[in-house]
Amino acid sequence: MNNPKHTPLYDLHCELGAKMVPFAGYEMPVQYPLGVKKEHEHTRARCGLFDVSHMGQFTVAGDDVAEALETLMPANLVDLKPGAQRYGIFTGTEGGILDDLMLVNARDHFYLVVNAACKDQDLAHLRATLGETHTIESLDRGLLALQGPDANAVMARLCPAACELVFMQHARFDIDGEDVWISRCGYTGEDGFELSMRAEATEAIARRLLAEPEVEAIGLGARDSLRLEAGLCLYGHDMTAETTPVEAGLIWAVSKPRRHGGERPAGFPGADVILHQVDAKDHERKRVGLVAEGKAPVREGAVLVDDDEREIGVVTSGGFGPSVGKPVAMGYVKRDFEAPDTRVFALVRGKKRAMTVTKMPFVAPGHYRG
Repeated sequence: MNNPKHTPLYDLHCELGAKMVPFAGYEMPVQYPLGVKKEHEHTRARCGLFDVSHMGQFTVAGDDVAEALETLMPANLVDLKPGAQRYGIFTGTEGGILDDLMLVNARDHFYLVVNAACKDQDLAHLRATLGETHTIESLDRGLLALQGPDANAVMARLCPAACELVFMQHARFDIDGEDVWISRCGYTGEDGFELSMRAEATEAIARRLLAEPEVEAIGLGARDSLRLEAGLCLYGHDMTAETTPVEAGLIWAVSKPRRHGGERPAGFPGADVILHQVDAKDHERKRVGLVAEGKAPVREGAVLVDDDEREIGVVTSGGFGPSVGKPVAMGYVKRDFEAPDTRVFALVRGKKRAMTVTKMPFVAPGHYRG
C-alpha cells in the first residue's frame, strides 16, 4: 500500500503488539496478541475499545439543513429532534446505495459519520449537491468505539453524565478539559458509546479507557465477526451501488414520511425505483441470514444453489460466529428462498454445504433504551 495513512492511535497500536494491515487507505490493527476469537468474546462479555478514527466525520450547516440533506437520502431528518441520531443511506439515481452513515441533529448543524472507504466520495457528493448553499466541513478528529455490556460502568468513571444517554442519542461533554462528542451507539449489537475528540487528544483518552479493568483493545477481525453476528451490513460487501435499500432488508431506513402517502414523499435520488419496490414488493432478491451445518465457515463470494444446483444467490459476508457457536453468513437469495428455515446450499471448493435461512440478528441486541 503506497503511503498509508495513520490514525492518531497508530503508535499505541504498535506498542500494544497489534498486527497491522491495510484497510481503506490506512494501516489498521486487525488483531492484538489476545487474538480475534478472544477479542470477540471479551467484547460480548465485558467491554472492548475500537479505533474507528479512519471513518469520515463531517458537519453540514446552513439554512434548512435537514431539508437539504433529505434531498440526498430517504431518511426523515426534518423531524429528528436535537441531540438525536439516525441511520441514513446516500442513494444513487438508479436506487442503489452509495454509502450508509449516521447523522446527528447537533442543533445548529448536522454531524455525519461515514464509512472510511467512501469518505472522499461522500465529501465530494455533499459539496457538489449542497456546497453552494451550505457549509460542509471535514473534521480532523479521532473516533473511538467503546462496546460491550460493561461499557456503561466504564463510562460512569470517565464521564458519568454520558450514561444518561440512551440508544441513538448524542451530546457533548467536557472530559479533562477536552470537548468530547459522545453518541450511544455502535456496530457490534452491544450497548456502547462512540467518542469523537480532537486528534491530538485521542491517545490520552484511549489510554485512560484501556486502563480500566474491563477494557481490552479490539481489532478489525473481531469488529467484523461482531457486526456479522449482529446482522449489520458492511458497505461494499452486503450493500453496494447495485443494491437497493429494499433488497438489502433496510426498508426501515426509508422513513414513512418519505414514502408515497407520507408528508414529504420521494425527493431523493432513485426514489422512483426504491418507492416502487416498497409498494409493489416485486424486487427479485433479498438479503437474508444463513447458518451453515458443521464448523467450517462459508466465506464471501460462495455461490448459493437450490436442491437441483440451480444458482439462487451469493454469500456477501461469512465467518464463524464465536457467540453463536456456528458458522454464520449473510447473502442474497431469490425471493422464493427468503423464508426462515428454507434449506439452501453453498458451493465451497466444488462441494455443496447445507445452509439454513434464518432471521437476523444472530445474537440478541444489548442496546440501552432506558
